[in-house]
Parts: sequence; structure tokens; C-alpha cells
Amino acid sequence: MGSFSGFEKIVRRDEPLAMHTWFQLGGSAEYFAEPRDQDELIGLIARCAQEEIPVRVLGGGSNILVRDEGVPGMVLRLAAPAFAAIDVPGMALTAGGGAPLGRVVTTACHEGLAGLEALIGIPGTLGGALHGNAGTHAGDVGQWTARATIVTHTGEAIERPRDEMHFSYRTSSLDDLVILEASFQLDADDPADLARRMQKNWILKKQSQPMGHQCAGCVFKNPRGISAAELVEEAGLKGTRIGGAVVSDRHANFIIAEPECTAQDVIRLIELIRSQVHERLDVELERELEIW
Repeated sequence: MGSFSGFEKIVRRDEPLAMHTWFQLGGSAEYFAEPRDQDELIGLIARCAQEEIPVRVLGGGSNILVRDEGVPGMVLRLAAPAFAAIDVPGMALTAGGGAPLGRVVTTACHEGLAGLEALIGIPGTLGGALHGNAGTHAGDVGQWTARATIVTHTGEAIERPRDEMHFSYRTSSLDDLVILEASFQLDADDPADLARRMQKNWILKKQSQPMGHQCAGCVFKNPRGISAAELVEEAGLKGTRIGGAVVSDRHANFIIAEPECTAQDVIRLIELIRSQVHERLDVELERELEIW
């Protein structure tokens, strides 16, 4: 592993990625590493740039489908405590990109800071949520974001103030390699009221999604304000199956991976749904799910 001399303690070869994603499908990463701190992260990214090794960052794995043949290059996972710290100075909240989004939301509510409670129940890390501007009909993470620190593909750490960031439906300008940290300017509110609102949002979210034990993922963006789930259902595709991949009966914008499923089954089902919705309803669905 000459390309990673000095990083032997954290770099692994042929790491199975299925265990790191919600679908629990797909092949291995050629190289895989979990840096222990920011210096190690930046050093490893810079080394990959020097060696011309492609790099991807894996967050909570809720929005990723790994192909059966696996992923070339390096996959980084920010699982160390150094990337998950949460601090609440006054009316602001600062959190690492590796922090679970749910923990960021509950911390804000506990501290009497309103704005993020609508995001409860959305899986994944804060970095992934910012990259895709995660949200619900009640709001998204971008509207509260005041600052972000990113790391480029060459290993340079740069701070992005609010006026350099742009957020729209399920997308953002934070498309750099790593979102290291972000700060949010929130509103004061009663912690008890926030807890009640958060619990209500949580219950509604869980009632409409696949069961917690199921391997599943949300697939499409809502086009032009229309529910993708309603479109899939209207096209008569609830319960449609290819191999071990099946459209959820509880929420038609989720695909469930049953035990015999392959990543290719999911990809083929996604393409079938897209073509059928376009043919029957004249609507072009755009994937929210990333396929590696």
C-alpha cells in the first residue's frame, strides 16, 4: 500500500460497503479510511490528489446505493468523534459534518433553539443533509445555515459564509468533497414546546415510511411540488418488483431491498419506475438517491 505510506493504521483495502449503507447492498471500496482527526483527513485527501486516486465521502449511507461491482479509489467515512462535535454558543449551533442529523436536531430543541425540529426523522449525517439540502414541506436545513467549513479535493480547508452558499430544493452549492462543519442561526423558543413539535413530526414521519428493520431508500425528488410517491402510486407501481427489489406498500417513493436483492435489481426497478411514470403521467422523475 505504497500510495498510503504513513496512513497504514487507518486505510483498508477492499472494504465491503454494504454494511455502511441503508440498502445493505453493493460491492467493496478499493480503499477505505476513517480518519481520526482533521489533520489526518486533510493529509489523506492531499495524498489521494497527489496519487490521482478518486475520493468519495460516505456519510450515514441513507442516500447511497453502491453498485454490485464496488467503488474504485478511496472512500472516506467521518465516523470519529472529532467530526461529530456539537456546540451551542448563544443563539447559534455549530456541529461537525459527521454528526448524525437527528442528534443535531434534538440538541437544538433541548437548548431552546427553534428551526431544525422539522428535520427530525431524516436519516444521515449533517454533512449529507447540507449537501442535498434535506428538508420537509415545513422547511429545509439550508434556510438556517449561517456558515460552513469545507475541504476541497486537494485538501484545502475553506470557510463559506452565508452569502457564498446557495440552497434550493434538495440541492446546494456545497458540492465540495467534505463538509467539515457548519453553524446555524436559530430562534429562541420554549424547549417543552419544541419537544412536543419534534415528537409530532417524528411520529408522522415514521408512520409513512418503511419499517425500521427493512433495508430501504428514498429514491426520487418531488417534481415541481408534486409528491413523487403519489405519482408512483398513480402510475400503479406500488408493490412492483424486480428480483429482490420492491416498491414499498407504505410509501411508494421507497424501494425495499429484500434478502435476495442485488444493487442491479434496485437500479433496474428505478429505471422501470421512471419510464412508466413518464409514459403514463408525462412526468420526468429525477433521482434523489446517489448511485456509486
